[in-house]
Amino acid sequence: MSRTTRRHRGADPRLLSLVGLMVTLASVVAVAAAIATTRNVPDRAGDVSTISALVLMIALGAVVKTRLRIRSTTFSFAWVETAIVLGLALAPPPWVILSTGLGIACVSLVNRLTAIKAAFAIAKHTLVAGGATLVIMFFGQRWPPDDLWNHLILLGTVYLVAAALDDLLAVPVIALASGTRIVRQFRTHFDLRLAGFAVRFVVAALTLLILQADQRLLLAVPPLVLSLHLAYSARIRGRTEQQAWQRLARTTDALNVVDLDNVLTTAVTQAAELFSADEVEIELRDGNRAVRGGTGGITFDGPTGTPTDVDGTIVPTPLEGHDRTVDIGVLRLRFRGPVQLSEREQYTLRTFASALCTAVRNAQAYAELARVANEHAYAAAHDALTGLANRRHLLDEGTEQLSTRHADGVTALVLIDLNHFKEVNDTLGHAAGDQVLVQVADRLRGAAQASDLVARLGGDEFAVLLRGLPAPAVAAHRAETLLATLHEPFDLDGMRISVEASGGISVAPSNGGMAELLRRADVAMYQAKRAGQRISSYAPTRDTADLGRLTLGGDLPRAVADHEFVVNFQPIVDLGTGEVTSAEALARWRHPTHGMIDPLRFLEAVERSGLLPAFAEAILDQALIAAASWRDAAFDVPVAVNVSPRSLLDARFPGSVLARLRAHDLPPDRLVLELTETLTLSQLDVVDQVLSRLRDEGVRLALDDFGTGYSSLSLLSRIPVHELKIDRSFVTTMESSAEAAAVIRSTLDLGRSLDLDVVAEGVESEPQRRALWELGCVAGQGHLFARPVPAGTLLAAMQRGSGGRPGALAAPLHDAGAVIRLSQNRRQTGRIRLPHLPA
Repeated sequence: MSRTTRRHRGADPRLLSLVGLMVTLASVVAVAAAIATTRNVPDRAGDVSTISALVLMIALGAVVKTRLRIRSTTFSFAWVETAIVLGLALAPPPWVILSTGLGIACVSLVNRLTAIKAAFAIAKHTLVAGGATLVIMFFGQRWPPDDLWNHLILLGTVYLVAAALDDLLAVPVIALASGTRIVRQFRTHFDLRLAGFAVRFVVAALTLLILQADQRLLLAVPPLVLSLHLAYSARIRGRTEQQAWQRLARTTDALNVVDLDNVLTTAVTQAAELFSADEVEIELRDGNRAVRGGTGGITFDGPTGTPTDVDGTIVPTPLEGHDRTVDIGVLRLRFRGPVQLSEREQYTLRTFASALCTAVRNAQAYAELARVANEHAYAAAHDALTGLANRRHLLDEGTEQLSTRHADGVTALVLIDLNHFKEVNDTLGHAAGDQVLVQVADRLRGAAQASDLVARLGGDEFAVLLRGLPAPAVAAHRAETLLATLHEPFDLDGMRISVEASGGISVAPSNGGMAELLRRADVAMYQAKRAGQRISSYAPTRDTADLGRLTLGGDLPRAVADHEFVVNFQPIVDLGTGEVTSAEALARWRHPTHGMIDPLRFLEAVERSGLLPAFAEAILDQALIAAASWRDAAFDVPVAVNVSPRSLLDARFPGSVLARLRAHDLPPDRLVLELTETLTLSQLDVVDQVLSRLRDEGVRLALDDFGTGYSSLSLLSRIPVHELKIDRSFVTTMESSAEAAAVIRSTLDLGRSLDLDVVAEGVESEPQRRALWELGCVAGQGHLFARPVPAGTLLAAMQRGSGGRPGALAAPLHDAGAVIRLSQNRRQTGRIRLPHLPA
């Protein structure tokens, strides 16, 4: 076997050393042969012709060969060892050794091989000839032997040594030149090489037998050798193509993966082996990505245009489908030397590129589908506005957490609801409201720990799932930390807005799962709202009422039909004189089982039930009946009735109110409608129409809980009310809070400038009464004067009077005609100092 290589740059130092060693050993063999030849110098024409024949035979053995390309190196299977064995039968061994070197040198010169390639070829075959000569010398017999069997045995031994030397000398050089492992290279086509050696041995044996029988039969040897060579070459090509197609089939099958990185890695490594390339590059137009590598794996993965160190032949192939309508990039095979792909290799390359194009498109499509699926899965589990987990994700995570809570510690839930958030939307718009929600989400996310799950349940309601707590008591501390982050004002386009929040805490129950945990947190949150607290923990003893509230809806139709709703009245008093100026109607439900029920527990159920018009009419009837009875008793006291926001959405509501006034023969100005929670609805045109008609008919309008919402001032420019009611929270804290005092003072100033009556709610003490009166507040209501009582009880109190004055519920602050000088410091900003009155 002989080889030629097309690599000429970047030779491996180990390769140079190995070739140098072979050249050295071959030189020793050639010198020994030359010395031996001097003892038997060719001295006649026959000797010269014999040597010429030997040189020609060796040269022909090197020319007639089968080629096999590995990367940029072409390896050849030749007949040189056969020519050497035959030469040993025709001439002395020293002549054969020298003729071998001369014949290979002539072929190298004709083929214009480089110095290293020619040196390797000459040295290898010289050593093969020397090895065969050593075998003959070892047996010490005449060559060829006269005996047939000895002939065949010795021929076989000589040929075996020559073939083994050819392989042992060639395989390491081929492996180093092609960059493959020596063991792998030795196994490549081993069966074909073994078969080739056997065929050439048979040819050599037959040739020697022919020479012994009749030398004229040598004319049959060339056709025989040519036929065997063609058959052997066809077998090698067939085997190579079969292996190539098998590798192509395995490669295309390996490309059937859905991950693009795996597709590219498989394509690069398999293409390097399939086409025996030094480097394979895949360039994708989508993403400006290039991937390079070889049989050992990926060596580069980055942007296109990055230079490579593999310089030589480049074979590009577009990555396109079978119909050539889709072109996604290019596949490049790189070789360190000049290479010309065969027709079969070119077809294989096109087939591989088409399969790779399909694999890349499938992987990209799968990646896109996976991305969309992940986006949908994320969207299904997260709130679109804030990016927090949504209710579904919270329930799923909570359910999974509760199943392992014994191992992970205590699980708790904090439910957070923003107070008066709808007023932000009404005053500043929904865009501003969204900004507030996003900032709330950011603060909660920042205050939460890594193990917590922060979720937005909808609207202005948030939840935080606390996991792995060491003890239940830790939940309250963590909840306080979360709510404390919402205490600081929020920045909205240069404005600073404060948003209060209420929170409820519940610890994971022993049964009931996540739904029960969420329900308990909801109960605790509403308990906090009713108690005026920022946060409250779930208490089972207080849950009975809440559970009962859920069942009240079924009793509403009967309650309306049986007139179970009653009205109590709390008087509104002139702060200076103590006389009753009006009375506020407060609805109560006298339930046959639960007793007297506060409206906070049933108003929401009434609004949802569809019975609101009937309920409102029943309450209004009782209020107007009371006002009529007071008038008949010589106390012409107007009555104030709270209006549900849903009633203001009913265009029939004004007609119903006016009809009830006519039915009880009361003028419209004897009725005051207090607008509660209308701040969230005031932007609707139907509300404006309802309120405008009522005012035009003479019904008085009051704005309840003034100062607690962001939209209060904007409402005054839209809804022409007659009266402002200061919320009780400001009156209660006016002594200790400068902010509360400032709200009261500004409300009174606003009332004077707009010619509006101002009523202070929650007056509990005489110092509060005096301080409010000195600020200019004329009217007030609270427990100082009377608690809510039935209409008859209030009438009796007015008839009884105070200090001999019917209609008064408290003594006047000053005697009639007294001149009061107000202190100047009462007008300054800051907290209000209450005067000390005698008991």
